Amino acid sequence: MKDEKIDNTVVTLHLQRGWSIRRISRDLGISRKRIRRILVSNAVMRDTTPVKQIPLKKKRPSKLDPYKEFIAETLGKHHKITGQRMYELLKEKGYQGEITIVRDYLKSIRETGPKKPIKMVETDPGQLAAHDWSDYQLIFTSTGKTEQVTFFSYILGYSRRQYIAVVDDKKQQTLFRELIAAFIYMDGVPRQIRSDNQKACVIRWELGRPVFNRKYLEFATWYRFSPKTITPHHPRENLKVERPFWYLEQNFLNGREFKDRQDLKNQLQWWLRQVNDVRIHGTTRKRPIDMFIEEQPYLQTLPANHYDTSLVTQKVVNQESCIYWEGYQYVVPEQYMFELCPLRITEDQMIIYSPGGEQIACHPLAEKGRKERYVGEHKKPSKKPDLVIADVISRLESFSPEMSGYIRQVKWHKPSSWRHHLRNLLALKVNYRVEDIMVAVRRARQYKVFESGTIEKFLENNSEPRYSIKLSFKPKKNSDHEQQK
Repeated sequence: MKDEKIDNTVVTLHLQRGWSIRRISRDLGISRKRIRRILVSNAVMRDTTPVKQIPLKKKRPSKLDPYKEFIAETLGKHHKITGQRMYELLKEKGYQGEITIVRDYLKSIRETGPKKPIKMVETDPGQLAAHDWSDYQLIFTSTGKTEQVTFFSYILGYSRRQYIAVVDDKKQQTLFRELIAAFIYMDGVPRQIRSDNQKACVIRWELGRPVFNRKYLEFATWYRFSPKTITPHHPRENLKVERPFWYLEQNFLNGREFKDRQDLKNQLQWWLRQVNDVRIHGTTRKRPIDMFIEEQPYLQTLPANHYDTSLVTQKVVNQESCIYWEGYQYVVPEQYMFELCPLRITEDQMIIYSPGGEQIACHPLAEKGRKERYVGEHKKPSKKPDLVIADVISRLESFSPEMSGYIRQVKWHKPSSWRHHLRNLLALKVNYRVEDIMVAVRRARQYKVFESGTIEKFLENNSEPRYSIKLSFKPKKNSDHEQQK
């Protein structure tokens, strides 16, 4: 039935305000086909003579017509409802038609956003590069087992020359090392480098803008490039790096066998230079190595000193006089037990410093799969190293001035075992922060509790440990005679 008000609204919104047919359909709740008919009819009546008017095709009534209002209401509440479910609801209302009509009608009135065309933006020489990771499951012939292998890719935007490496993880340290290796491989640094939104590069987005990781910004400043990233949920912005992973899959990983990781790395280096560099690129129609010759002079020169990618952190020396790191115990001189020592961890070694900054130990990092847990000169002694009780008291008193009073109370209430409790109290520093230990001690004084085990239970239930797993320790069971020493 003709509705002049709707006709007028459709014509004015489309021709005067420039609204799209889809927007009018959504706001007025009518189909786009009806809107087009109204617009065509208006144009025909305005712009043609009666003789040239095109008669509208008469549409036969549909069994679905009485239910279209119900369909619109249902779509308003459940816009993702399937054709099958809509058909079931219509059957409950008395619909006698087939499901095909329902599906066709839903398809005609649903909003189906058009796919955006892919636009590959070309960049000037030396302007832009991009990097990313990709994981694959590979079978190594030496073991016959399937292992996950992570590849790092770095590609120059102009020449499409690429650096790819096999890495062990996706940590920020690894990212920095591989970027430096890529800069050396290309003998220069571009003015901009684009990444995805990995935490090593981007912390979060605020007000439509990325907030970059401070360490990544420091790295970018060192090499004088501007960090860029892709907009969330728009992976096509990174096609220049994503697509070469597809070429890696099709041309390198397919039809090849690898004995082990080292064999994989060796074959990859050969393939990069002998195949990837000299192929005819599908977009540029030139060899990447030829275009790189043009691009290389535009890259920024490398610094005299590269960025220090070692990890600097602090760890407490545990009761075994070791630093615990990624499942292994790194030996430290016994006099530093329970001290908070700075560490510098490079790609292949751990350097340990005293609280005063003096280097006290240096160990190679334990290789993966190593069975021996201890890394260092001495093996685990038959008698665990222990601290003189005077040293224990001195270190506890350094926690807080009020610790002296608690130590006196422990001595008074636990005359035969106070040394045991004080040593255990100091050992809690391995797993808990001093501030948390003092909270537990204050509570213990309030309720007149002088057992170290009770304080440890309180910390387990109310404090956040230093590590994701608790580093267990077994107190030394000294006899009463030994405790008196």
